[in-house]
Amino acid sequence: MWTHTLVKAGRRAGAALLALIGLSACAAGPAPAQALPATVQAALQRARLPAQALAAVVVPVDAGAAPRLVHRADQALNPASVMKLVTTYAALDLLGPAFTWDTPVYLDAAPVAGRLRGNVYLRGQGDPKLVVERLWLLMRRLRALGIDAIEGDIVLDRSAFVLPEHDAAEFDGEPWRPYNAAPDALLLNYKSLAMGFTPDAAAGVAHVRYEPPLARVQLAPSVPLAPAGTACGDWRAGLQAQLESAARIAFQGFYPASCGTREWAVAPADPRGFAARAVEGMWRDLGGQLSGRVRDGQVPAGLQPAFGNPSPPLAEVVRDINKYSNNVMTQQLLLTLGLQRGGQGSFEAARAVLAQWWRERMGAAPAPVVDNGAGLSRDARLSPLALAGLLQLAWAAPVMPEFVSSLPLVGVDGTLRRRPALATGGAHLKSGSLRDVTALAGYVLAASGRRYVLVAMVNHPDAGAARPALDALLAWAIQDAP
Repeated sequence: MWTHTLVKAGRRAGAALLALIGLSACAAGPAPAQALPATVQAALQRARLPAQALAAVVVPVDAGAAPRLVHRADQALNPASVMKLVTTYAALDLLGPAFTWDTPVYLDAAPVAGRLRGNVYLRGQGDPKLVVERLWLLMRRLRALGIDAIEGDIVLDRSAFVLPEHDAAEFDGEPWRPYNAAPDALLLNYKSLAMGFTPDAAAGVAHVRYEPPLARVQLAPSVPLAPAGTACGDWRAGLQAQLESAARIAFQGFYPASCGTREWAVAPADPRGFAARAVEGMWRDLGGQLSGRVRDGQVPAGLQPAFGNPSPPLAEVVRDINKYSNNVMTQQLLLTLGLQRGGQGSFEAARAVLAQWWRERMGAAPAPVVDNGAGLSRDARLSPLALAGLLQLAWAAPVMPEFVSSLPLVGVDGTLRRRPALATGGAHLKSGSLRDVTALAGYVLAASGRRYVLVAMVNHPDAGAARPALDALLAWAIQDAP
């Protein structure tokens, strides 16, 4: 339940946003456009893009301050991964940076002489970061209870989330890409298999390491090395990986020794069965025996957990989401808002929670169409002006340090580590890109010492060509140029 104080804060934020775009609460209309900086116009011309393709805001972080630039910023556009800023800030604000998920483990019998004549239950509650290392720790704790052999089943309870069917190929025809993985109440290692390749010149092969270990899957232990002198190039394509079968991963190609040690993450076939294969594989890898099988089910009523498996705090999870633009973690976070604040771990409940939060915090500012909350969507919409208002609000919030530090430092880390060096350490920004979208949003420290909110979005068939224009806008903001 939100307090009266939050309601008033939201109204103040909405009023500040209306003041920013030069509107009154009683009369709405298009935001006044301003001429783009000459360097940005020139970059757009070189890319053969019209000025109307870009919508942008540059405004001081202080709500109510006069903007430096407002260009077509009231348009509701597809923001791509920049939408993650809405989801992650809402989660920090509603749940708090210390919030954690738990994955409790239950036994329906007591182990005797190393044998459990019963079932083990794992109840997923939406943890976005139940990765290989933490799955290993969970299974190690299970072994530490004195269990060498499970004579029943390992039951996976995924009932915390209510989800529609998911086709990993639907969005862009790339079902093996981890970014297309679906959320899951018991999400293990992002439903991704990490394959590590280490060349062995003496043996003429590259040894392949797989994490997590997967049960009931035939995994090629090595792949032949390419002829000596072969450039690294597009080494993934050269492997000719066969990923179509859930029971087998093989390679028909070669691995160039010049690549050294590399890693490739893929989403294997049958993503619904990934958790069962990973749990059984890790259990057996630790020396555990299993007479039954790993299957879906629910924890019996009244059963008490043997132990819990808490996640890292939300502040750390948000950092992973925004630094590396992790789509499935963001969807887990949105669904958690539905579960924790709306009573159901569904997208419908989560979107309702987010809509109410937006009204409370942002007042009359046009609400976003969040879809899955990650920006991996053709339907998501958000105006640059509304996002700028939200970023101003976040700057004044108690969770500001956690939120701002979660964004990539331009030229330093995350998805923007290769961005132009002129902004090194001078901007915390989130980028976004889809087939027809390029976007950039966050905070800029200018040469004058002032801090600005910058939001820029391009929706155009050639949006990818607009990156130099966004870089030029960032440079203009940093330099405090007239």
